[in-house]
Amino acid sequence: MTAPATTQDASAAASALLASNRRRRRIRRWIMIGTLPLTLAALLCVGKLLSMYAFAHQAVSAYVVDDYSGSEASARGQEFLNWFEPYKAPFNVGTALAGSERLPEARAKLEEALALAHGLEVCGVRVNLALVIERMGDAARSDGDGGKAAELYAEALTVTAETPPECDSDEAQKQSSDPQRDMSKSIDDLEDRLKQKQQEQEQPPQEKPEEQPEEQEQPQPQPDKLEELKDKLEQGTQERDQRQGGDEPGGSGTDKPW
Repeated sequence: MTAPATTQDASAAASALLASNRRRRRIRRWIMIGTLPLTLAALLCVGKLLSMYAFAHQAVSAYVVDDYSGSEASARGQEFLNWFEPYKAPFNVGTALAGSERLPEARAKLEEALALAHGLEVCGVRVNLALVIERMGDAARSDGDGGKAAELYAEALTVTAETPPECDSDEAQKQSSDPQRDMSKSIDDLEDRLKQKQQEQEQPPQEKPEEQPEEQEQPQPQPDKLEELKDKLEQGTQERDQRQGGDEPGGSGTDKPW
């Protein structure tokens, strides 16, 4: 049998237990300190993801009801720490600016989004960018600047023509920001429309037909002159009848040649 433990042995065991506990606490503290940056980063990522979806939802909801300023404000909220899908923030801002007819600013934001987009992300960006440039061309045409309009239509056509073939796929349609819009059909219609507008601007203006001078109306004789002509006609008729009736000397009484 083991001998009973003495008081000294119990004290030593207690001291060893305390030392072990202090060592474990130090280890936990250093582990906590070491993992604190990772914990903060994880919390930041979760917060960013939640805020990104919240701002994106607000931007879309405001755009649908034509609240373009509200949509822009919500989309700009996505720009802070824009790590996840970085193209979406400038894309949403540019789309909202286009709704407000701030076309040059919208174009700049959409071009920024295009530079950040990858794969099928470029499909929707290219469609909206081409539409904005087309509307800039329409504005130039309305201002009478046909040359600038043709230049903008050509730029929009280039953006559309460089759309990857993958944008015609079902996968691209699923990733579209507007599922109600047929991506493939939108691209084809846009390209056809731009070609037609560009051709219209490149055609020389048709010359207006020269106006034919109006025919001068013959002056109508005055009533007094009419009476005078009538009297002369009657007098000539009487003289003719007299000659034909043999009133004049030497008359034969036969009709003379007219």
